[in-house]
Amino acid sequence: MRQVLYRGRFVFIPLAVAAFLSLISFVVMQLWNNLLPDILHVGVITFWQAMGLFVLCKILFGFGKGGRPGWGGGGGKYMRARMSERFKNMSPEDQERFKARMKDHCNWERGRHGFGRGRGWDDFTPEEEKQDK
Repeated sequence: MRQVLYRGRFVFIPLAVAAFLSLISFVVMQLWNNLLPDILHVGVITFWQAMGLFVLCKILFGFGKGGRPGWGGGGGKYMRARMSERFKNMSPEDQERFKARMKDHCNWERGRHGFGRGRGWDDFTPEEEKQDK
């Protein structure tokens, strides 16, 4: 019984991918043919051209690594570098205060991460910046 289910995956997954690609290609073809000829005065496209256009766009623009920068999305390295630079410019007292606020913000000691609750990352201002204001 288990082998039958295991073999079924090798049939189902490619069929599901082909069905999804066909559906997306049909939607791209319909959108193109119903919108762009009137707007941009271009010709209509076939189903296979729509599939090629979809695949080309996926190759050029990526395969769905969406998300907010710094949250596993596209800007993780940038956010890490920015925070690292900011941390280097803090006094030791500000660094300890920042660590304490981040620990409180993320609720690490209780094992709950609580993202999105409480104060934000940019609410912390080093003492020197507070005195300048």
